[in-house]
Amino acid sequence: MKKLFTSSLVLLAAAGMLQVACSSTPDPGETKAASVGYSQEQILRGEYLVNVSGCHDCHSPKVFGPNGPEPDPERLLSGHPADMPLEEVDVTKVGQWVLFNGHLTAAVGPWGASFSANLTSDPTGVGNWTEEQFFTAIRKGKYKGIEGGRNLMPPMPWPQVAKMTDEDLRAVFAYLKTVKPIKNVPPAPIPMEALTN
Repeated sequence: MKKLFTSSLVLLAAAGMLQVACSSTPDPGETKAASVGYSQEQILRGEYLVNVSGCHDCHSPKVFGPNGPEPDPERLLSGHPADMPLEEVDVTKVGQWVLFNGHLTAAVGPWGASFSANLTSDPTGVGNWTEEQFFTAIRKGKYKGIEGGRNLMPPMPWPQVAKMTDEDLRAVFAYLKTVKPIKNVPPAPIPMEALTN
C-alpha cells in the first residue's frame, strides 16, 4: 500500500511539473502580439477585418489555379510586384472602363496607372510606420500617411475604409505589423500622358 501511495505521489508531482512547464511556454501569438505592442485579440480582429474587407483582392499578387486567381500565400499583402512591368495598355478603352492586370495589383483609369502598395511588416511596407501614419493614410487618403504628401490613387477605396472605427483601424494596423515581411517597392503611379506616348 505504501509503495502504491508513493508511486501515486510521484505521478502527481510529475503531472504538476508537466502542467507548469506547458503553461509557462509562451503562446507564439501572444509573443508576437507583445513584440508589436498590441493584444492578440486586436491582431485577430485585424486579420478578420483585412480578410472580409477585400484587402487581398488588390494588395496580394495572385496564383492561378482551377478556381482562377487566388492570393499567393508566399506574397500576401506585398502589393504589386516591382519586377512585374505594366503591359501595354489600350488607353482608348479607358474612360468607359477601368482596366486591371491579371493579378488585380495594377489598375489603369482616367488618372493613369496605379499600383497596389506593400502592406507587409517589411520596411518597404508598413514596417516602419507609426499608428498615426496609418490613420492619416486611411482617414485622409495620404500616401505613406504623410501629411502634405500625394493622395492615395484609385482604385484604393480609402473613403469607405476611413469609416471604420478607430478601434477597427487600430486592429487592422496591429495585424499588418505581424504579417510576414516581404521586401517589395511597387512602382510609382504613371500619369495618363505617359501612357499615351
